[in-house]
Amino acid sequence: MIFVNGAPFDAHSSSSSSSSSSSSQVIEIGTSAYEQGSATLRALIKDPALVSASNSFKDSPLRKFKLPVIPEEFGPGTSVKTKWVYLFQREYATVDPALVDFVGTDEATTCVCIAITNRRNRLTSVAHMDSSDIVNMGFNQMLSSFTDCCSNDDLDVHIIGGFEDFLPNHDNDSSSSKSEVNLDGYSFPLCSTIVETLKTREEKFHLQTLCVLTHNTRRDFEGNAYPIFNGLVVETSTGSVFPASFDTTSRCPDEIVRRIRVTASYEDHEWDHKLLETYNTQTDRFVIAPCRWTPRQAVIARSLRHLSESAVLQICSTSPAAEAPDFVENERRKWDYLIRHSDWRSTFPQKQPRVFERTTDGGWKRC
Repeated sequence: MIFVNGAPFDAHSSSSSSSSSSSSQVIEIGTSAYEQGSATLRALIKDPALVSASNSFKDSPLRKFKLPVIPEEFGPGTSVKTKWVYLFQREYATVDPALVDFVGTDEATTCVCIAITNRRNRLTSVAHMDSSDIVNMGFNQMLSSFTDCCSNDDLDVHIIGGFEDFLPNHDNDSSSSKSEVNLDGYSFPLCSTIVETLKTREEKFHLQTLCVLTHNTRRDFEGNAYPIFNGLVVETSTGSVFPASFDTTSRCPDEIVRRIRVTASYEDHEWDHKLLETYNTQTDRFVIAPCRWTPRQAVIARSLRHLSESAVLQICSTSPAAEAPDFVENERRKWDYLIRHSDWRSTFPQKQPRVFERTTDGGWKRC
């Protein structure tokens, strides 16, 4: 159930006070969470309290993460021993504020970043969702990692990401055919599925921030759309959420292997409809669960590694014009690894996870 400003959110009554046609602007694709959630999403995006929250989020300072830590960038009193947990696409982690100061993710364009904090025990779970088919199981994973979590707990939710990546002349009217559903882009269906899943679950989700789609879109002088923010971070001691960016030194540990798991998980059916497991809440260790890939991945890597930058963007990205400058370089580093390690068992011997513990200087070492 979704709450806004402490009250249950009623999409019907909210939408009736605005455009009466909004509830009918649903693509005919069957009774999916996307279809059902589109009206809820449109109403939430227009809610005055959430509009104000989005504006406040956009006015928040961008937190930049890199090693070594520069305390001034995190505000007065920040320790050089600041501890954070970083998440890649399709990953999630739940952290204890007694052990971790910040948890966050970035590199999201059409993906959506979600943060959930349990008001009772202050545990915070963050996920980087990239497709609608992982939303339902993904929330199960996130919520199951809350210690002693029950349906009566109040959960604060922040949703940031996605942008208006659909075709500008497409109005989502009911005359659209099933074959045209992709004209809505990637962000809108994902956001619709997320809010519908929150609405239909029994837990009490207090939606604090919904900076998505129109609230997270900027346009250049030619009208091309780009996301304003690509990431978030939660300050665990307060539950406050800020825009965030991470550099290569702070996207750790095991950067390349974790990037590869995102692609490989589509071939490994053990990860169907699931978020990727990365972190042990109790021990403050990264436990990178194994993921299998076939030799076909190395074949694909060899075929892609010499393509031009523009070709790589067109083939490998859902939003080629909106990717960060290091996107192509990161893809090529993945391919180099796959060519050298075409057998996944050399990365995960005996199907065991890769475990990392913190070092005194803020980095990580393999156990």
